[in-house]
Amino acid sequence: MKFKTVATGGTFDHLHRGHLALIAKSFEVGERVVIGVTSDEFARSEGKTPDEDYEERVKALEALISQMFPGRQHLVAKLDDYFGPGIASPEVEAIVVSRETAKRVSLANALRREKGFPPLEVVVVDYVMAEDSKPISSTRIRKGEIDPQGRVTGNLAG
Repeated sequence: MKFKTVATGGTFDHLHRGHLALIAKSFEVGERVVIGVTSDEFARSEGKTPDEDYEERVKALEALISQMFPGRQHLVAKLDDYFGPGIASPEVEAIVVSRETAKRVSLANALRREKGFPPLEVVVVDYVMAEDSKPISSTRIRKGEIDPQGRVTGNLAG
């Protein structure tokens, strides 16, 4: 499965192995990758409190991409809502999502249909598990339960 342009997105606070799996799958299936990064305002409206501000998160993401996927075509776009460029652009053919966000794709496709765009193909990336067999997440990292590699830090009360 190979698409000309795919989209993915997230808050990307405390880049971790789960984020890397999402980005890697996006570059695996897409020639060009559009990556939406949640704005600080949208994150707050969703009840998230990233430790890193938008600019820091984008800088870390760009560093990861240049290290892991040098020379690959990509665009980082600010997300002020769930859908961003994946909805607004007919060139986007597929969306790479986690199991958590896969449920929003039907609404995204309904919005695309209204614009006369073809539906997005959906590529779902499984959760990456920490050594305690629970999903790695930025929330767990912020709480001090695990590190970005998924190693338990000993602060399981968090």
